[in-house]
Amino acid sequence: MTDSNSSLFERAVRVIPGGVNSPVRAFGSVGGTPYFVQSGDGPYIWDAEGRRYIDYVQSYGPGILGHAHPAVVEAITRAAAEGTSYGAPTEAEVVLAEMVVERIAGLESVRFVSSGTEATMSAIRLARGATARDRIVKFAGCYHGHADALLAAGGSGVANQGLTGCDGVTTGAVADTVVAPYNVVPELDHTVAAVIVEPVAANMGLVAPAPGFLEGLRAACDSVGALLVFDEVITGFRLGRGGAAGYFGVVPDLWCFGKVIGGGLPVGAFGGRADVMANLAPLGDVYQAGTLSGNPLAMAAGRATLELLDDAAHERLTATATRLGDGLAAAFADAGLAAMLPRVGPLLGVFFGDTTPGDFDEASVLARNGVYPKVFHALLARGVAFAPGAYEVLFPSLAHTDDVVDETIGIAAEAAAEVVGDLL
Repeated sequence: MTDSNSSLFERAVRVIPGGVNSPVRAFGSVGGTPYFVQSGDGPYIWDAEGRRYIDYVQSYGPGILGHAHPAVVEAITRAAAEGTSYGAPTEAEVVLAEMVVERIAGLESVRFVSSGTEATMSAIRLARGATARDRIVKFAGCYHGHADALLAAGGSGVANQGLTGCDGVTTGAVADTVVAPYNVVPELDHTVAAVIVEPVAANMGLVAPAPGFLEGLRAACDSVGALLVFDEVITGFRLGRGGAAGYFGVVPDLWCFGKVIGGGLPVGAFGGRADVMANLAPLGDVYQAGTLSGNPLAMAAGRATLELLDDAAHERLTATATRLGDGLAAAFADAGLAAMLPRVGPLLGVFFGDTTPGDFDEASVLARNGVYPKVFHALLARGVAFAPGAYEVLFPSLAHTDDVVDETIGIAAEAAAEVVGDLL
């Protein structure tokens, strides 16, 4: 028997800042002591004390097949037996790059890195180098990793911690970053190198793009020669085979990927048109490198994952998210708990209130009203794990069968009744 969750956390805080290696895991925005995962299988995880949870975190997106999928485990095991890192090119990275490019219309060249943060950071550097311009535009509530220039008005990465910014980020680092409200097309000029956006905002809860918003960004960028960057670290290969570009019919100049394409291993990627990507070293003067980029284990896991994500798989994911969203909405309503569950394809959000937000300011009002932590703990006590932060989305996987979803809905009805009783 391992240590309890509380004793593991006590040990962790002595040797790891805050006891965690990513801030939201500390339960700071929901209160209480985090559970420590011992294992996962399909839609489930088990904590250090042997409790089983239906897991809708799924590592914040990579677990699109569910935990420990046999095909992914086999691919990683086979790759590891041949070596874990070489610092040299491998066939595996060529194969995965071909798979990614084949699926995304307009994407001609891709480079692998080790995280989503590396992907967005590198894409912005590339955009600046390709355009010989400095300024970038991002949107309030969109989280693009923790690179200095992109932390301004970030979403879940900083919002879950109750922060408005980040100490250690200098004024100069964000001097060329312009923050605009989501779902409003900003006015651009010829000093703007790039506009970076989550095509579906999934780091402020879930906020869908308003009709015409993405099309307006494309037109605005074209009018001044700026590059449009889609941060598809969450939406990529989840909305569908073609990601957000295929889903909405709007093609950016650059893409950023992560999560799904690594099958649960550390990975990221950025790519775009061949002429833009040609500015990267060794072809061009924009430098980017990484010792573990294209890691053979991550490439193997990503290939195994993408091979299973055909059109039928995406249809099942959307059907699962629909069943879950509709069921949760009914369970909350029956209990008298005001809730909105916006959905875009297989992505599902949850807000506790009677309006669906359209931007970060509106999402923040609902995220801070104190209801989410109560629902979170009521669910967790009954064996359902949502993310420990109100700015995240739910990630149902292919392993979440109808029976698992229906069990979740029944538990949610009980949890909602408890929360309403506490609020009265």
